[in-house]
Amino acid sequence: MADTVLYELTDGLATITLNRPDAMNALNLDIKVALRDALLQAAEDPAVRAVLLTGSGRAFCVGQDLKEHIGLLAADREAHARGEATEGSTMTTVALHYNPIVTTIAGMPKPVVAAVNGVAAGAGAGFAMAADYRIMADSASFNTSFVGVALTGDSGISWTLQRLVGHGRAADLMLFPRTVSAAEALELGIANRVVPAAELAAEATAVARALAQGPTAAYAAVKESLAYAAGHTLTDALAKEDELQRRLGSSDDHLTAVDAFVKKEKPRFTGR
Repeated sequence: MADTVLYELTDGLATITLNRPDAMNALNLDIKVALRDALLQAAEDPAVRAVLLTGSGRAFCVGQDLKEHIGLLAADREAHARGEATEGSTMTTVALHYNPIVTTIAGMPKPVVAAVNGVAAGAGAGFAMAADYRIMADSASFNTSFVGVALTGDSGISWTLQRLVGHGRAADLMLFPRTVSAAEALELGIANRVVPAAELAAEATAVARALAQGPTAAYAAVKESLAYAAGHTLTDALAKEDELQRRLGSSDDHLTAVDAFVKKEKPRFTGR
């Protein structure tokens, strides 16, 4: 894995760390490719039962690297001036990188915890909001930031943000970008938990490790049912719950949990 993204697997927990601290983990081509590939690796590896996503240094991720972006814009304009056809290399990153990153975070059949250690802006905010659980340092913040550079939201933020805070607040945060403190993020429902900055790493690791030791198939079903219900009727959602519950009813973890309950013991889950 490239140095711009660190990957560590310990006891079923894959920790993925954005590692461009001097650039506040801004998303240049190298880090986008490395993050996409690291997430795909975690999603496909049966040894991984939970993922912890965080950043190094004082930022979680400030979104697109605008220094690289402006160079690509200039190259596109020069090609256009020469009469050469381009597909807009500056914007293909949404399809090639941001969309696969978000769909992998949201769609992998295992829980993803975002440890937001500092500012999460633009695509960085979108990545964190795609996670299943967000723990923020009390010094961290969110900012949608897209319209500040005359762009609309990407990285799934049009889907995730309004489901976290409601349509009206999402529109306000998108149309009038501002710094949302950790305290406000908790109040709005963007953050699940806020802890002192010095305790973030330990707290987030403990939460993610607990998930890595839990009933993985049940967590996968929770993710699937929530995503399905967001776009379907109650009747359809009930049918999906029935389908998933029937599947889980024959799982090893369910049988183990029921047996442990009867014996008044703590179950040891295997993720199957």
